[in-house]
Amino acid sequence: MATLLYRLGRGAFRRRRWVTLAWAAVLLGVVFGAMNAGEAADDSDSMPGIESQHAFDLINERFPGAEAEGAGARIVLVAPDGRQVTASEYRAAIDTLVAEVADGPQVAAVSDPLDASTVSEDGSTAYATVTYEVTEDNVTDAGRADLTAAVEQARTSGLTVEAGGGAVAGEPPAGIGEFLGIGVAAVVLLITFGSLAAAGLPLITAVVGVALTLASIVALGSALGMSTATGDLAMMIGIAVGVDYALLVVSRYREERAKGHDAREAAGLAVGTAGSAVVFAGLTVVIALAGLSVIGVPSLTKMGLAAAGAVVVAVLITLTLVPALCGFWPDALLARRVRKGRSAPPARRVRFRFRFRFRRGPGRGAARRAGEAGAWSVRWARFVQRRPVPVLLGSAVLLGALAVPALDLRLGMPGDEAKPTSTTERRAYDALADGFGPGFNGPLTVVVDARQADDPRSAVAAVSDRLAATAGVVSVAPPRFNAAKDTAVIQAVPATAPTSERTEELVHTIRAERHATESATGATFEVTGTTALNIDVARKMTDALIPYLLVVVGLAFLLLLVVFRSVLVPLKAALGFLLSVGASFGALVTIFQNGHGAGLLGVEETGPVMSTMPLMLVGIVFGLAMDYQVFLVSRMREAVVHGERPAEAVVTGFRHSGRVVTAAAVIMTSVFAGFMTGGETLLKMVGFGLAIAVLFDAFVVRMAFVPAVLVLLGERAWWLPRRLDRLLPRVDVEGEALGRRTPAPALAAVPDADRQDTVRA
Repeated sequence: MATLLYRLGRGAFRRRRWVTLAWAAVLLGVVFGAMNAGEAADDSDSMPGIESQHAFDLINERFPGAEAEGAGARIVLVAPDGRQVTASEYRAAIDTLVAEVADGPQVAAVSDPLDASTVSEDGSTAYATVTYEVTEDNVTDAGRADLTAAVEQARTSGLTVEAGGGAVAGEPPAGIGEFLGIGVAAVVLLITFGSLAAAGLPLITAVVGVALTLASIVALGSALGMSTATGDLAMMIGIAVGVDYALLVVSRYREERAKGHDAREAAGLAVGTAGSAVVFAGLTVVIALAGLSVIGVPSLTKMGLAAAGAVVVAVLITLTLVPALCGFWPDALLARRVRKGRSAPPARRVRFRFRFRFRRGPGRGAARRAGEAGAWSVRWARFVQRRPVPVLLGSAVLLGALAVPALDLRLGMPGDEAKPTSTTERRAYDALADGFGPGFNGPLTVVVDARQADDPRSAVAAVSDRLAATAGVVSVAPPRFNAAKDTAVIQAVPATAPTSERTEELVHTIRAERHATESATGATFEVTGTTALNIDVARKMTDALIPYLLVVVGLAFLLLLVVFRSVLVPLKAALGFLLSVGASFGALVTIFQNGHGAGLLGVEETGPVMSTMPLMLVGIVFGLAMDYQVFLVSRMREAVVHGERPAEAVVTGFRHSGRVVTAAAVIMTSVFAGFMTGGETLLKMVGFGLAIAVLFDAFVVRMAFVPAVLVLLGERAWWLPRRLDRLLPRVDVEGEALGRRTPAPALAAVPDADRQDTVRA
């Protein structure tokens, strides 16, 4: 593979104009296709295989025109202290509010709170239900603006008026995530490379890759059923890996130039060596993201495949467009001091360094003269080399302690209760909880199928009575029958809040005790509604986690087995990943569930961790963790193949890749952390979880745990059974074949006048 990529890099450098024009043509073509594409499909929130989804489907089948998952809103009215909303002085304002909302676009019906008797027992609170003709995703901004204007007008009467529900919530407040990530990436790249051109090239290629991916999603959205919302994860991942992969190749290009190779040869060697690491690192990310499809959730499958596509595009651009752009600015990519020639060593010093390396191998003096590699990474590697046991135990104990809170992990889907109190949705939620009880915000919808019952009405009445007698249910609404009078929907209000553990226990109790009722009446029933749906989704995500881990880790293990030709190195990589993910789960539980330090992140309300968060975190972080594994350990493997002792190879790996991995981790962390600047708690949770996981994995696992294990294992780290060695294909990631075909870089770096003396040395 190294030879093939070497030729690809040299070819892209030589034909840089054609390569650049080809990518520009592809980008313009995809953008043109996106501009002329049909309307994107709606996001599918369908969750096949769970009771709640089956009950929703039954409602849509038996109640035509009454979309079970359609848009709805609640307008909550609260009278001043000591007054009642039923007072005559508020009647005109309520009538006007109902009439104005009913005349709004896309509104199907509005209930009058006084006529419908949706008033609290003390008369202080009432609510009006707004039903829309479209789903939540299709409610227009004009429809929301009309509702907001009517609410504002009603407030002039002296009533406190708030609105909540899915139809009210528009797009979450935009943060500065992408701009913050790109800004930090620019600063880090400038510090790392000391060159504007070298810092700008990874950013340019990353932006091209993301633009191409997002345009492809829009262009194919109608045909493949992918909405633009699937591009959020693709954009986040695309920026992160696009910058990181280009950073690795540009860094290797500069390294080869420093050895004395000409620009085209350096580009070929960079793609042949670092490009090999990029290919296999990208494959691990693709496996992890595409593996989300095994869960069986359409929305997660689309997000995973879209993000995997972004990674594929980033890899292709890194292997072709990056060396092509290097050809336009071959010397501008080098540090200023190198371009000015101040770093060229005198001939005598070159002779000494050559002799020193030949006799004793790289030592501390060589490390201090390592130029771009930076002495700090070598000093840290030497420290790990001298004290591997304390470093190993310290990193494992630290991550293990941080992972302890994860034992109390609760999954759910936070709703309006998790939003800031500055939003009308949160204030409406609190007002309903105060006026009608905490469970009113999350009623359970029970769908009774009485087609097989002798007396459908009696069967539905029996189910309703059984629900009312269940401990934890405070009220049951009268059944609502369909036109055929064989199916009914019953609303049951729990005594506890939607995200409460007691509410989850209530749902399980109702389902566990229904067999006797169904046997006695001949009717069947299922529990659904937003609260039950969230409970079922959390269960589905929990059940899918272990199979997903087995699939992803198993495939990645095989891939790393081929890359490193070692059994223990992939095992160590997987163990380190589990430590970093466990610590990340612990941090999420500590802040977002238990509330410790939540105020520092602007989280006003704690609750369960988002149901899809564990799978997203495992998938994304596993892929990115293997990126760092390949970046760092491939250089160690390269040193071992070229004859260095295993312990010294650890130092060599840090010398050449330590600063690159550090810069890549800082950039990726910044990209993820930028999404915490949005106002939504869910966005903060996703951004924090991914950012903290990258920090743990890059700076604790890959920089401490991994080298300590490799030092302790020594030669055993690279053990591979002979029979397996014969079966595995040889991909030559370390570029051994390239070392046999390229000239000695040390001689290429020596002035002609001194070359003869150097050879004699």
